[in-house]
Amino acid sequence: METVFLGIDIGTSGTKTLAIREDGTIIGKASAEYPCFAPRPLWSEQNPDDWYSAVVKTVRQVTASAGIAPSAVRGIGLSGQMHGSVFLDAAGKVIRPAILWNDQRTVAECAEIENAVGGRAELIRLAANPAMTGFTAPKILWLRKNEPESFSRTVKVLLPKDEIRRRLTGEFATEVSDASGTLLLDVANRRWSKPLLDALELDLSLLPEVFESEDVTGKLTAAAAEELGLTTDCVVVGGAGDCAAGAVGNGIARTGLLSTSIGTSGVMFVHSDSIKIDPNGRVHTFCHAVRGKWHMMGVSLCSGGSLQWFRGALCAELRAEAEKAGADVYDWLTKEAAQTPPGAEGLYFLPYLSGERTPHADPDARGAFIGLHLNHRRGHLVRALMEGVTYSLRDSLEIFRELGVPVDEIRASGGGSKSPFWRQMQADVFGRRVTTVNTDEGPAYGVALLAAVGGGVYPGIAEACEKAVSAVSGIEPDPAAARFYDNHYPVWHRLYPALKDDFKKMSGEL
Repeated sequence: METVFLGIDIGTSGTKTLAIREDGTIIGKASAEYPCFAPRPLWSEQNPDDWYSAVVKTVRQVTASAGIAPSAVRGIGLSGQMHGSVFLDAAGKVIRPAILWNDQRTVAECAEIENAVGGRAELIRLAANPAMTGFTAPKILWLRKNEPESFSRTVKVLLPKDEIRRRLTGEFATEVSDASGTLLLDVANRRWSKPLLDALELDLSLLPEVFESEDVTGKLTAAAAEELGLTTDCVVVGGAGDCAAGAVGNGIARTGLLSTSIGTSGVMFVHSDSIKIDPNGRVHTFCHAVRGKWHMMGVSLCSGGSLQWFRGALCAELRAEAEKAGADVYDWLTKEAAQTPPGAEGLYFLPYLSGERTPHADPDARGAFIGLHLNHRRGHLVRALMEGVTYSLRDSLEIFRELGVPVDEIRASGGGSKSPFWRQMQADVFGRRVTTVNTDEGPAYGVALLAAVGGGVYPGIAEACEKAVSAVSGIEPDPAAARFYDNHYPVWHRLYPALKDDFKKMSGEL
């Protein structure tokens, strides 16, 4: 009987589960959606029960569709949306809806954290990152200040995937990559930061034990095994936050490799053998899912989301035509963009429709088309939008270069990687060869490989990636286009500083 490992990714829009053989071959996958709630403007919450129901549903679908025997599943890896907060009482009951990574209610708490530790520079020294509204620590302080009765009942705070771990194994545990995004981890030493906890007057007992990503954190309980249709011999490994897990799925497990992902958000993720911290806090430094290693990461909040907005808000008639023709409206929009020249005849786009994280850390930043004139048509807008998103990713690449992090190969993933036009644009804007790999299953695949490591199939995740993940195609930059973008990127880069103060005034009008 073959041995099988599962990867489960607790995403914001839904959960994805896939099954792999020991060699990394995918033999089944399933997904299930659930709602996200916004009880107030800029708030974002979910019900953890929905996550677990989706886990049970997708695991059963995968094993049934692939004909996998219960005893064949030897390990599970967990991934999930980072930074979210699940508050539990002494009986293990969820106290209130989970507050998610994209929730923006904690601006005041971010300032409180920096003040409590003696300033932004000291916080970066302690946690390798500045305070951001999406992180976990500000959410805990928000609960203490605004829902004191709920806070008084809270005995544990878990990240989304770790709440699923608790329901599967009964264990309170997390791992270093996801814990890095709480703003409570000593990232350099891969353990909870006592100085930070003391400064914020938070007790260590609120937090779960921290493991490395490939470590076994428990086995399925009898109740969970029955619900999933598996056995209690199935181990659950630490897993990883979705960004680190997605990078592992792209094979980013050694020095010189960088992944660029254009999904709803955009991520530039680079492996580092040693810890490197940006003193200005423009990019994140987190523990990697590779044992004893780190990664640096830049995040653009609305990358593919900008194109999704454009399609939804401005292309209703085109969408209807595409549906009637059995075509994908994104393909039509991309074709129009490809028919316009680089630079979209002087049109620029700032993709800050949800504020921005890297490099500005500014929730008040706003999206903008700049340079419109009468000759511009829809294709120009789409091309400028795609270029603006790609420029925003280059912001992170420039910071990595400044900090001396080596980049030998760029691997593209996410929805943006499926478009040859957008891959070529990335190669041109970055001035580097951009490759794709033999799998594009994202975080679920990465943590399935981690489960295989925890199950003893591989000695480490780097070896698993070497075996299972390989580059299959590449696009070289067009020399003329690369020169063009090198000349125009600085123009685009100056637009945000010129508008920053006005963005803040605009935000006060919401």
